[in-house]
Amino acid sequence: MSFTGTQDKCKACDKTVHFIDLLTADGVSYHKTCFKCSHCKGTLSISSYSSMDGVLYCKTHFEQLFKETGTFSKKFQGGASSNKSDQAKAPSKLSSAFSGTQDKCAACQKTVYPLEKMTLEGESYHKSCFKCSHGGCILTTSSYAALNGILYCKIHFSQLFKEKGSYNHLIQTAQTKKSEAAEAAQEAPAEAGVAE
Repeated sequence: MSFTGTQDKCKACDKTVHFIDLLTADGVSYHKTCFKCSHCKGTLSISSYSSMDGVLYCKTHFEQLFKETGTFSKKFQGGASSNKSDQAKAPSKLSSAFSGTQDKCAACQKTVYPLEKMTLEGESYHKSCFKCSHGGCILTTSSYAALNGILYCKIHFSQLFKEKGSYNHLIQTAQTKKSEAAEAAQEAPAEAGVAE
């Protein structure tokens, strides 16, 4: 018995779809890389797509399309609106979700965007800034200890605690590091002004 392959064609590119790259949605075959939103061209997953009349959309653009047109027609409104009251309308709740973030990293004080954000104990961090203040090792949510907002890996935290037998030296170290970080943050804008 010999394997004859597949006869399925990708709806997007009309090429043969091999089993390893096959994705089926609504009974239609696609290459995994061809399964994209028709508006933004973002790659979709089975759990994050919508379709209307065979046209694929990400959830965001599917909802936007419905809100703009009031129907599930296939066209987004483009250019100037014929109704002036539409131009003055307030942004939708959906658009405000994509307007950015005001969250600042507790370690570097720079803006933290959702894809690189970690939130622990009410503080936001960049994934790359979430490291031990003593040794610089990368931390995970299960491998850190914090004292007065200063992060440590569990190993360094226990070494520092065992070394002195109390938290007093850690509290002093934490206060020193916070004041050094505050001074560095104040000096950075001053140095930028001097360089100009």
